[in-house]
Amino acid sequence: MAVGLYIHVPFCRARCHFCAFYLQIHRSDRVQRYLEAIDREIRLHGTVRTLAGRRLTTVYVGGGTPTTLQAGQLVDILGRVRRTFDLVPGAEITVEAHPETVTEEGLSLLADAGVNRISVGAQSMDANELRQVGRRTSAHMTRAAVEMARQAGMANINLDLIYGLPGQTLQAWSRSLEAALTLNPTHLSCYALTIEEHTGLDLAIRRGDRVEPDPELQNAMEQHAVGRLADAGFERYEISNFSQPGFVCRHNLLYWQGEDYLGVGPSAQSYVAGRRFGNVADLAAYADQLHAGRLPFSGLERLSPERRKREAVVFGLRLVNGIDATAIPTGKGGPDWGASLERLTARGWLEERGGRLRLTEMGRRFADSVAVELW
Repeated sequence: MAVGLYIHVPFCRARCHFCAFYLQIHRSDRVQRYLEAIDREIRLHGTVRTLAGRRLTTVYVGGGTPTTLQAGQLVDILGRVRRTFDLVPGAEITVEAHPETVTEEGLSLLADAGVNRISVGAQSMDANELRQVGRRTSAHMTRAAVEMARQAGMANINLDLIYGLPGQTLQAWSRSLEAALTLNPTHLSCYALTIEEHTGLDLAIRRGDRVEPDPELQNAMEQHAVGRLADAGFERYEISNFSQPGFVCRHNLLYWQGEDYLGVGPSAQSYVAGRRFGNVADLAAYADQLHAGRLPFSGLERLSPERRKREAVVFGLRLVNGIDATAIPTGKGGPDWGASLERLTARGWLEERGGRLRLTEMGRRFADSVAVELW
């Protein structure tokens, strides 16, 4: 059974207006405290055998902005991972990067340390759109980051893009997408802008300085991306994710296919052996607990067999290929979703084809509503 490791780096140079993740503004004393604590946490998981000796198939370093750390600091973290856990040959090792925080030397160090996939947070290829959401980067920096990653030997390159940004038109989204394609990425993640509570955008909308994203416009943007990326040879394998053949993100598939993953770092979440647990979302408390020799859990839940079946269906439906229709609970030893599935099918949101139950094209736009119905 596959198992992955997620490493949360909670630092950014500034908070984007749409971001609701736990983070701290980068500062050297905070970084030092984090590095000492993350080393302790990884070693402690090895001591208590959280993964029971299983070999990692993926490692994903996310944030925040991992590349606000020095490349040598990231290499040290990955070194501790390798000394604590075994990795399968050819394990996928991803690092998220902000275009403004990478260098050719740093990317070469990461590649030498085994990083074979980089995820560049472009968000848009239009400088004005980026300024609207508090980002200071530019399309030029994104192009430079991709080229440096390729020169370092990283052949697997993802770009994150957001559609429905303030003031963004369908034509502007199309231009951004075309500019991204000229960089020849192997993977694209295209996310509809969502307004999270207490973010900068949420507050700006409440003040009347910004308007909420237009759902119809976002639908049109999504449809344009689906068609254009198919023409460019990309396969849509999950609601927001597209890859060239052979370049699906193996780590993210763990989440959608109900496989195990261990999360380390403040606020990181885990799902291991039927247990879901998360770390405290506070750097000081996280470090203090580890200094005292305790894993920094903020909660732990053992999922019942019924809950595990529910989650397998809800998460699996995010995949374009859906789930095995015979895996749907029937009421014998689990939840009976017959009436819910009939309603969702009647609305045109679900379909069964070739023994697979999956969301329809329309259903993908209402994936959250489907999840609520089935939860």
